[in-house]
Amino acid sequence: MKPLEGLVVLEFCQFLAGPSAGLKLADLGARVIKVERPIKGEACRQLSIKDLFVDESSLLFHTINRNKESFAADLKNPDDIALVKKLIVKADVMTHNFRPGVMEKIGLTYEDVLEINPKIIYGIVTGYGSRGPWARKPGQDLLLQSLSGLAWLTGKKSQGPVPFGLSVADIMCGNHLVQGILTALLKRAKTGKGVLVEVSLLESVLDVQFEAITSYLNDGGQLQQRGGVEGSAHAFLSAPYGVYKTKDGYISLAMGDLMFIGELLGLDFKNYTEKHQWFAQRDEIRTILSRNLSAKNTEDLLKLLQDNGVWCGEVLNYQGLDQQDFGMPLKQQIKLENNQELTTTRCPIQIDRRILTSDKPAPKVGEHNEVLAHFFNN
Repeated sequence: MKPLEGLVVLEFCQFLAGPSAGLKLADLGARVIKVERPIKGEACRQLSIKDLFVDESSLLFHTINRNKESFAADLKNPDDIALVKKLIVKADVMTHNFRPGVMEKIGLTYEDVLEINPKIIYGIVTGYGSRGPWARKPGQDLLLQSLSGLAWLTGKKSQGPVPFGLSVADIMCGNHLVQGILTALLKRAKTGKGVLVEVSLLESVLDVQFEAITSYLNDGGQLQQRGGVEGSAHAFLSAPYGVYKTKDGYISLAMGDLMFIGELLGLDFKNYTEKHQWFAQRDEIRTILSRNLSAKNTEDLLKLLQDNGVWCGEVLNYQGLDQQDFGMPLKQQIKLENNQELTTTRCPIQIDRRILTSDKPAPKVGEHNEVLAHFFNN
């Protein structure tokens, strides 16, 4: 039995942050019912990555919405709203990421829903909070990375801002929503009352940067300075930390004793014996390391360094990653129609040494309306 089995979640969310939270809850055993508009469904069904589609919906949609059910409802139609309210009676959790004012218009605010189900956990995802001057501005991942300072942490000193290569604000916001919902379930178990959970992309992307922002706030407002050489990797850590080109690839060096690493590589770092220099003169040190490492094979370097306890690793692309054996499965197969399969990642959480998987695909629009009609009446 999965830990959240028996829990019913209504998801009125689109795109990534809210639906990614629903995915995690589903993988943990909850019954997640996606409420979406008839015919076209959720907007993410047509938002593709690399123009990849599966069963008429984008691969992106399938990635985020597997293991869920779909209930199609027109939220402007009183009859459909009546059906949705019947679902709310049965639900434990309800989530939405509508812009401020939408739920007020259709009568499904937290206060409205409490009257229908006094024990509901009600989760809201926004861009910048539900109140204040930014409440109605568009909350989108790249915009949040841009305004939050995150884009100035990647790349090197000579470059402009470099956005992260993933929707990091969305993903972290989804994680925070799950944390909030699980916490609210514990509170409800103690009080027997509903709980309101609110998260925003802004708060989540700032939380990701808690180390960097705290440094800025307590260091006289000094802005971070990215390293000046390629592969610097971190604006706040000393050499040798970074990524280095080898003769046949790349390796990464984590935190380590510069003197010891220099000794192993046959490098003289006598001019950098003071640890404060490892940060202040990190570009010089990394340049020396780069010249040395670029002439050596990756495999030879890894053996030399790892055998002597230095934290380092090969820099892999997805092909290289896929060829590694970590002693546990990292992928799972999703069963589609016509005996087709889709390969994707799995839930990263193990419970009682059990890896949590599900081969249930993303639903078609309204696929479970008839099934849920029986659910209403039980």
